[in-house]
Amino acid sequence: MEIGRYHWMYPGSKNHQYHPVPTQGDRAGPLSSPGCFECCIKCLGGVPYASLVATILCFSGVALFCGCGHVALAGTVAILEQHFSTNASDHALLSEVIQLMQYVIYGIASFFFLYGIILLAEGFYTTSAVKELHGEFKTTACGRCISGMFVFLTYVLGVAWLGVFGFSAVPVFMFYNIWSTCEVIKSPQTNGTAGVEQICVDIRQYGIIPWNAFPGKICGSALENICNTNEFYMSYHLFIVACAGAGATVIALIHFLMILSSNWAYLKDASKMQAYQDIKAKEEQELQDIQSRSKEQLNSYT
Repeated sequence: MEIGRYHWMYPGSKNHQYHPVPTQGDRAGPLSSPGCFECCIKCLGGVPYASLVATILCFSGVALFCGCGHVALAGTVAILEQHFSTNASDHALLSEVIQLMQYVIYGIASFFFLYGIILLAEGFYTTSAVKELHGEFKTTACGRCISGMFVFLTYVLGVAWLGVFGFSAVPVFMFYNIWSTCEVIKSPQTNGTAGVEQICVDIRQYGIIPWNAFPGKICGSALENICNTNEFYMSYHLFIVACAGAGATVIALIHFLMILSSNWAYLKDASKMQAYQDIKAKEEQELQDIQSRSKEQLNSYT
């Protein structure tokens, strides 16, 4: 307090001087100003952690699917051109489809980067913690409509990504069949025997290249050599990671759907509460006006 800030000497002393006495505020550092800790806690309380976790999971899943899928598709084309279809005209359509899918991957990555940021921002502005930070909150019909639109769009994207997840499991199944066949060739029971050359993989049965493609079928030691190449090893494992990324994206979209649904329900309840408070405030104002007019009339009579 300012009253005890200075220590005055008694009148009997020679020189009437005062000596400043350091207070607790003078000894405290600049970081110990009151309200700093409360401000930090208030800011941390306004973070929508559920939306933040869903956004990180969505970004991670989309990044794994797009990055690994793009490289795995390029490796698959190299394996087909070198071993299963030496004639370029036989797999020309497949090459065009794979190139188109790579461009689609670029679009998916860009779209979900933007969409994830939008959903995170929507989470910031619709959680109850942020509403308390900004004081009085008033919802509008436009805000509720936007929240409902995000719920519908996220539901559609979730269903679409379920299809993507199932589609990404197809190359994993194909590469697994080739890998398991190579493991049979490498096993001690069949290694070095005449029956090894009769163990084959016909890639044409999967429908990715036409039946007239040459050679289309690889057997025995040639198939084992394919499994030992870096292209096969990398493509197989990258397709597995891409499939896992698609599954993570599906989980993230389901998480987003639950968050958006709860936020939309909160906005709906908040709008009803806001309408009730407006009606109540209007009635109280009318009651006060009636009371003031009655007092004025009484005063006029007296």
